[in-house]
Amino acid sequence: SSRVVEIQSQMSERAVELLGLPDDRPCLLLDVGCGSGLSGDYISDAGHYWIGMDISPAMLDVAVEREVEGDLLLADVGHGIPFRPGMFDGCISISAVQWLCNADKKSHSPPKRLYRFFSTLYTALARGSRAVLQLYPENSEQLELITAQAMRAGFTGGMVVDYPNSAKAKKFFLCLFVGTSGTLPKGLGTECAAGEEVHQAKFTNERTRFRNIKGKSVKKSRDWILEKKERRRRQGKEVRADTKYTGRKRRPRF
Repeated sequence: SSRVVEIQSQMSERAVELLGLPDDRPCLLLDVGCGSGLSGDYISDAGHYWIGMDISPAMLDVAVEREVEGDLLLADVGHGIPFRPGMFDGCISISAVQWLCNADKKSHSPPKRLYRFFSTLYTALARGSRAVLQLYPENSEQLELITAQAMRAGFTGGMVVDYPNSAKAKKFFLCLFVGTSGTLPKGLGTECAAGEEVHQAKFTNERTRFRNIKGKSVKKSRDWILEKKERRRRQGKEVRADTKYTGRKRRPRF
């Protein structure tokens, strides 16, 4: 119905706004759970390019009939994001990610599927970019499960809640940063009557020593190496223990 289309395009607009894309150049975005391509239309209108993934052949058929601008891929994001590293300048998802919390098959483990999705998404996104995932959580446990797997995969950021005091207009956007800790954007309508803000959950990480101007640790510095190792540990990979020699330059040998 036209009302659904209207809400969908409002949420797409808000998601793209939360990505904070540069004005001066077109970007390539990933649309997770793109459906019939309504959010893609908004991305195209904004002058950007997109690739959409969806699990439903019927929805993608509609997108093809509508002659959307983006490229389409039939896939289950619970199996991971099959693109090369750093390919996308951002990712949006409208009303899709909560489906990963359901175990549709006996073999499905929601935490594993969420982690697979987030860890491969993290890799497919360019450093310094964002993913903004609008979702309809069933309860706070779902929100915590989704957020925890995103953080485990290396993202920083957290939940931006628009209109938290309205039953109808309340919207959840998981706003995730890749490789740099940005400031979490403010939710719309978060000013209370008295003008005080509603405090939202923020997720910070304590790796803030010796940042250079851009907010990242200097590449190949000891801190940069320790951060990288810490991130790989969080991802459950085997990493050598840190010692006083970690990140030391070797003498040139001839």
